[in-house]
Amino acid sequence: MEFQHTACLGGGVIGASWAALFLASGRSVTVFDPAADVEQRVRDFIETAWPTMTELGLTENGNAEAINFVGTAAEAVDGADFIQENVPERLPIKHATFAEIEPVLKPDAIVASSASGLMLSQMQGGWNNPARFVLGHPFNPPHLIPLVEILGNGKTDPTAVDGAERFYKAVGKVTIRVNKEKSGHVANRLQAAIWREAISLVVEGVASVEDVDKAVWAGPGLRWAAMGPTMLFNLGAGEGGLEAFCDHFSDTFNGWWDDLGQVKLDQDVAQVLIKGVKDEAGGLSHSELSAKRDALITAMRKSTRGLFQDNG
Repeated sequence: MEFQHTACLGGGVIGASWAALFLASGRSVTVFDPAADVEQRVRDFIETAWPTMTELGLTENGNAEAINFVGTAAEAVDGADFIQENVPERLPIKHATFAEIEPVLKPDAIVASSASGLMLSQMQGGWNNPARFVLGHPFNPPHLIPLVEILGNGKTDPTAVDGAERFYKAVGKVTIRVNKEKSGHVANRLQAAIWREAISLVVEGVASVEDVDKAVWAGPGLRWAAMGPTMLFNLGAGEGGLEAFCDHFSDTFNGWWDDLGQVKLDQDVAQVLIKGVKDEAGGLSHSELSAKRDALITAMRKSTRGLFQDNG
């Protein structure tokens, strides 16, 4: 098995989810996190996640006990073939972590960062030689949501990007290549754009928080779970395809785009959204809502298993 031994730097929600997925694939994992209770939290997370991953067919070769915990980042990466870095998104912490681990890495090891808000070029400042360092940004929770965004740049060894892609596919992920640095990468920018308009519709009084959310999950969200927006519009015009769609709807979309809301997530807007989501929750606790989310995602993934192959 390629990349047999892995490491996770950071054992929070993202790190624990990655660790669970790596274990499910039959790989061993070493975890470092300075929190005193990290071992118990990560083991509890894995115990909770394991049945769901089993439902998805991800644990056939897995061993939930092939994990150990160490006291430093350097110890965690010692002998690791693939390292997933999930430390807090503050450059001084990232740079200090990279400086600690770089001297003890295996020459062919790959280090991938889960960073969502920092750019690869910013993080590379913590390395003497960042050739084996890539962006490997997941969507939360990584053990359930298939997407991972991979990015290298001119300082990156292309074999590290290729190796990261092979690794992620081997543990069940769907990968995309980010060809150019952009704040927020790809998927976060898409959801930011959608949320901005969702907030605008609420603030303008067009619809409630609950109904805007419902408009997404009961409407285009179902289609987006099958195919992306451009392909769906290509299908929406029948045999004429995207050419016919653009010819027919260009003026309509240009008008909508000109009218999209421009909002800021200030304290007043946040309070409107907080009240709205509290009403939408209907008294369910955070853990109950999370369980509902995970059950729905699991059911959707199970129902489509075998229909979708990785994007090659």
